[in-house]
Amino acid sequence: MGIKKVFNIFLFLTTISTIFLIYLWYKDYQFDTKPLTKDTILRIQEKTKYLKKLALEKYNINYNIPILISKDMKSNLFGKTKYSFDEKIVIYLNKNRFKENVNYMIDSVLPHEYAHAIMFILGDFSRQNGGHSKKWQEICISLEGKKCDRFVNHNDIIIEKTNPFN
Repeated sequence: MGIKKVFNIFLFLTTISTIFLIYLWYKDYQFDTKPLTKDTILRIQEKTKYLKKLALEKYNINYNIPILISKDMKSNLFGKTKYSFDEKIVIYLNKNRFKENVNYMIDSVLPHEYAHAIMFILGDFSRQNGGHSKKWQEICISLEGKKCDRFVNHNDIIIEKTNPFN
């Protein structure tokens, strides 16, 4: 194989790689600068409505809990439930984590955080196991959370992302 042919192959691969990198950069830029897709927001709203229905059925709680998407959360947080002294409860979901796995955020993180909100509504501010007591776990399971573990298992995210049957 001549040097010119090797050079042309190298040039072709470099050009394709550069185009691919620019495309990935553009996708990241689009995600960072725009809100979540309408489909994702609709799925969050539907899941929230369903969780509210379960809370009413199982705990006789009819409370509107705002769900806010934040791009300013620490990267190690998937979600957070905040209780303020004026008795307001807000659930924050980390926008950046939706890039990794939308299904995990909606089916696992949202019920996880909703269980914390119900604990607050019930007046249980236990710090046991970082707020993940046995009672919290039972509430999370009753809200049909897929993962009601204390911490996020990063393998769950990777396995779901690579599952060809999703």
